[in-house]
Amino acid sequence: MDGLVISGTDNITLTAREAGLVGCTHCARVWSIDTAVCGRCGATLTSRDPKSLSRVWAWWIAGVLAYIPANLYPILRTKTLFSEEESTIIGGAIDLFTNGDRGVAAIILFASVLIPVGKFIAVAFLALGAKRASNLPGHHRHVLFEIVEYIGRWSMIDVFVVAITSALVQLGSVASIQPGPAALAFALSVIFTMLAAQSFDSRMIWDRIEEEKVSE
Repeated sequence: MDGLVISGTDNITLTAREAGLVGCTHCARVWSIDTAVCGRCGATLTSRDPKSLSRVWAWWIAGVLAYIPANLYPILRTKTLFSEEESTIIGGAIDLFTNGDRGVAAIILFASVLIPVGKFIAVAFLALGAKRASNLPGHHRHVLFEIVEYIGRWSMIDVFVVAITSALVQLGSVASIQPGPAALAFALSVIFTMLAAQSFDSRMIWDRIEEEKVSE
């Protein structure tokens, strides 16, 4: 975290850059701001990554574009001896709900709709907040960033379910389950969103605090 709190009569938020320090984004070792290379891991040290936001928006747009076909095309194709069915993410969740599996349907909707959409909104909010004034304090924005990074690993639950189901239900010509094109689109959307979050230089969250101090 780039924000430091100095204890005393009043809590003072002091950024690492204001303290003349720079943190290594690879090993988290802190050095003097004039240090060019990390002495621990050899990574190049920069106080801010100026190209960070460009990468964030590029991956974010790619994730949104991949998420659209992920919801429009079938994610699962079920073939039996007499019929063939295709299910989209939301359509499959609705079918589960109407058949009584409300808990499973809720999990799928949460992991496939609420989490991805929430991540899109959160990443966009953080990227916009790095350049514009925000009512949310810097500490809270940093917590939001950590939450986005943490829940990224759970976003692949749909793809895992499809892969496991496809592997288990293979009965030759009697019945089989195959992943649909939406499975690949959904996986790409998750990967692109994770890359967007990882590309964001969280130290930029605290720049707005510095600018507000200067303007006061």
